[in-house]
This record gives sequence, C-alpha cells and structure tokens, in this order.
Amino acid sequence: MEKKTEKLENFKTAIGSTIKSLSNTENIEISFGKENIKSEKINVKLPKIEKINNKINFDQIRALADSESLKIRYSNFKTFKSYEPDGNISKKLYQIAEQIRYEKLGSDKFKGVKNNIQKYYRERVHSLDLKRSEDKIIESFENYLRGKFFDTKNNKELEKKLKTFKKDLDCKFKNKIKELHKLIRDQAEYNSMVSNIISDMSLDDNYEDENKKDDDNKDQKPSDTKNEEQKTQKQEQINQEMSIESGVPELENEASESDQDVEEIEIKDKSNSEFRKKIKKSLGDTKYKTYTEEFDEIVKAEDLETEDELIRLRKNLDQQLLQLKNFISKLANKLQRKLLAKQNRSWNFDLEDGLLDTSKLPRIIMDPFNSLSFKKEKDIEFKDTLVTILIDNSGSMRGKPISVAAICADILARTLERCSVKVEILGFTTKHWKGGLSREKWMKNKKPNLPGRLNDLRHIVYKSADSPWRQTKKNMGLMLKEGLLKENIDGEALKWAYNKMSKRKEDRKILMVISDGAPVDDSTLSTNTSDYLETNLKNVVKWIENKTNIELLAIGIGHDVTRYYNQAIKITDVQDLGDVMINQLTDLFVEKNRKTLH
Repeated sequence: MEKKTEKLENFKTAIGSTIKSLSNTENIEISFGKENIKSEKINVKLPKIEKINNKINFDQIRALADSESLKIRYSNFKTFKSYEPDGNISKKLYQIAEQIRYEKLGSDKFKGVKNNIQKYYRERVHSLDLKRSEDKIIESFENYLRGKFFDTKNNKELEKKLKTFKKDLDCKFKNKIKELHKLIRDQAEYNSMVSNIISDMSLDDNYEDENKKDDDNKDQKPSDTKNEEQKTQKQEQINQEMSIESGVPELENEASESDQDVEEIEIKDKSNSEFRKKIKKSLGDTKYKTYTEEFDEIVKAEDLETEDELIRLRKNLDQQLLQLKNFISKLANKLQRKLLAKQNRSWNFDLEDGLLDTSKLPRIIMDPFNSLSFKKEKDIEFKDTLVTILIDNSGSMRGKPISVAAICADILARTLERCSVKVEILGFTTKHWKGGLSREKWMKNKKPNLPGRLNDLRHIVYKSADSPWRQTKKNMGLMLKEGLLKENIDGEALKWAYNKMSKRKEDRKILMVISDGAPVDDSTLSTNTSDYLETNLKNVVKWIENKTNIELLAIGIGHDVTRYYNQAIKITDVQDLGDVMINQLTDLFVEKNRKTLH
C-alpha cells in the first residue's frame, strides 16, 4: 500500500514539474479530482487518478496537463474573449480552435507533448457515443481541424461516424486553412478569423430551428425568463472561473496595469483632488489616450519564434557583426575593469578589526606600544543597480542599426552581469502596419474623431532582469526577423519600461533608450494632431526625469533626440553605438561615486 501511495505521489510531483516547465511559470498549483486548493497562484485542475496501473487514466492526465501548460504559455484569455462569437455551440467550436492553436505551437516545439496529446485524442475519439446533433457538430469540427493541423487520419469506423458535417466544414474552411497556419503565432488575428468563419456557419440558429418544435406549445413564463438569466449568469461565472483555473496570464495590459487602477479610482470619485493628482503622476500625460488596448501585446522573445529559428537568427547576427563584436568586446572589457577596479581598490583604514594593514607595520617595529592597524574594503553599491536597455524596433531601424543595437545590448548584458549588475533588454514596435485590429474596430464604430493611439502595440522582453545572459543570448537575433520591425510609439514604451522598473527593489535604476528618430505611427497621426505622439513622448520623458528616481539617458542614431531627453547623445555612424553606450554607463557609475541620488 505504501509503495502504491509513493508511486502515486511521485507521479503527481512529476506532472507538477512538467506543467511548470512547459508553461514557463512557477506560479502554479495543481489539483487532482475534487481537491480544493485555495491559492493566489494559477490553479490547474486535472482528473482524479483512479488506479496506479490504469494506463489510460495516466495517459489522459499527461495529455491534459500538457494541454493546460501550453494554454498558460501561449494563450491570452483577454484576447480569446475579445473575439468569442455568440451562441453556445459557436463558443465551444471557437474554444476548440484556440486549443488546437496552442497545442500545435507546443507540439512543434516539444515532440513528447505532441505524442501525449495525439495519443489521448485517438483514445477519446474512438469511444465517442454521438447521439445528439450538438455532439456530432462539435466532435466533427474538432476532428476536422485536428486533421488539418496535425495531419492525422481517421479509420473507416470513425470516418463514418463523423462524415455528416465534413462537406460543410470543407466548404467553410477549405480556402482558409493555409492562412490559419500562417496566423498560428498571432493569436488575435487567428481568433478573429476563426470567429468570423464560425459565425458565418450560423450553427446556433440552425440548431435552434431543429428544436423549435419542442417549444411551440409552451408559453414562456416570467420564471422561465428568470431561469434563463440565471443560466447566463452561471455560464459567465464558469467562464471567469475557467480563466482563473487555466491560469492564462494577462500579459497584454501589464504595461498599463498601474495606470488603469488609477483611472478606475478617478471615475468613482472625480471630486477628490488627491486622485486627480495621482492620475497625473501615474500617466505623465493626462491628455493622451488610446482608442483600445485589447489588442496590445507584451510577449517574451522566445514565444515569437521557434528555438531553432532563434538560434539561426542569432548565428546570422554573429556573422554580420563579427568584427564589430570584437571591437565592442574590448570596450566592454574596459568597462568591466573600471567597475571591478572601483569595487576592489577602495578601502577604509585605521580600523580596529579587518585585514591587517601591512603598510603600518614599521611603526609597530619602531614602537611596540603602538596598536595594530586594520583595513576593510569599501562596498561600492554596483550590485544594487538595474540597467534597462529599451530598443526602438521600428522599421526605420532595419539593417545595420538594429543589428548593432542588438549586439551592443547583448554584450553589455554579459559584461554588467559579471559585475553583478542586473540588466534587462526590451524592445518596442507595433503588431501591424496601418493600425491593425485597433483601426478595424475604430472603423466599425463609425470612426469617432480624435480617437487617440490607433494601432496594436507589441512590447518585447528579450532579456528579463533576473534571467542569466546565457539563457537569453539567442533572443537577440529575433531583432533581425523579417517583418518584426514596424511602427514606433515611444511614449507608451517608456511608460511600460518605467512600470517594470518601478516594481524592482534595486536602489539605483538606469534606463537607456536607443532610437533613430521621432515616434511615428501613420494610423495614429492621420486621425489625431500631427504632434500627438511627440507631445506624449515629451510629457512622459519630463515626468520620468523630474518625478522619479530613474536615471534616463538616450542615444539617437542619426537623429538628435535632445529635444525629448535632457541627457542625450546623437551618433552619426552606427558603429559608434557600442563606444557611446559603454562610455555613458562608465560616466554614470563614476558619477555615482561623487554624489548620492535621492
């Protein structure tokens, strides 16, 4: 009995470790069956393990655990809900399509995951008892789409069971499958397209027509209406709980999380001047607005491409900049020597304990009654410093500028890490040209005047402050990815970087911005005043410089950014970037020894 219990616990532990690894997050609690876990962590619920030797049960749990992990890693719940169609059947089909999307992403990256998911699906689908029309529709849809994405085939018996709706599905999806494959990494566009296809099928209307006869002789009473409302509320509650249990991280609005909290307070009590002050302090620009933030994205670089592609792009980056890399490496080593020298060569003398000060020994020899003198090394607080490098990922940076920026940031991260300085590397661009889904929504809403920012943001984390350089090295190559670099909305990117930095505990925080010009987004500028983005950038910069303890400096590539930033340098030759970045940081660290910031 004890062995069985031990084996069961070992299996549960292994499942837990796998989920945390695949989902790329530690903030998870796993429960089996009806176990009730109250935790602020993401709760993943799995079926009860019936028997130790029940292989089918084990296969089921492994597959479901893999699927839930991929959901946490690749699926954003807010994006999912934004495009969800109306109707009970349509919602279920839409959910299946999203599940297939994130399972496909994970299967392409992890072969073991693919085997687990495919094996369990085959076992489940062959035991189906399809009596209701709704079940036939749902299972036919999943089988059809899985066949297209995972290249699976049915046996004759299953093909016979599910053939009823196959022609209809072929008619609706036949010319869309290739496009859906291309959109698999863009959840918003994929969800939007799937939702439109499903809505066009009018499945819920047809299903209601089939069952209308059952209701023809029944007059709906007030209590019936109330019951329907209760069912709707119950379904919404279930959907909300599902979002919490599945643990989908809401990454899209991380950049403006604190801002939104303040805005909500202001709406509740506009008469309170303290709240208005808080808004001004939080936003830096109360006149600036966004038409919608539902399509914005904060994403890790490794989630935008496969590992093989990231490695290929990194090799391409190294090959392009081999000579420059060596040059910058020498500069980085120079910076490292300076930092370490300052840490190791500063001492407090004439102390009562510490290391024996041998320079004072002659006086002991001359007069034995003199006491021994000791010294201690001063602790220069480089270790309590965060450096954030924010790189403009706009289309105008394409070519050598973005390559040099990537390699310089990469080498700086490695160098400062050796000196125990935390470094994070961020990038900012938009998901689309010409406004993307935000503009589409604006157009559908009769194009209100002066809509504010009108494009979908994409903020990229290339290296987090706590990730070692060796683990994120390959991410830098992503900046060379064709099609990644689009528009640049600098003000909101700065606010995002600030919000991330403000949550950190380091005493000293340095934000270095690398850009090649003014903020530009055609969709926003064509629907607002021509200086809309520039004004916002100036206000945000002014606020960070004057109201926070973050040290802000900027490097303009071929463009004078001193009109935005107080501390800024313009370089005309992109090859000077490495030298300037390192010299600027060196000056900052030297300055830190001369004065204490408050």
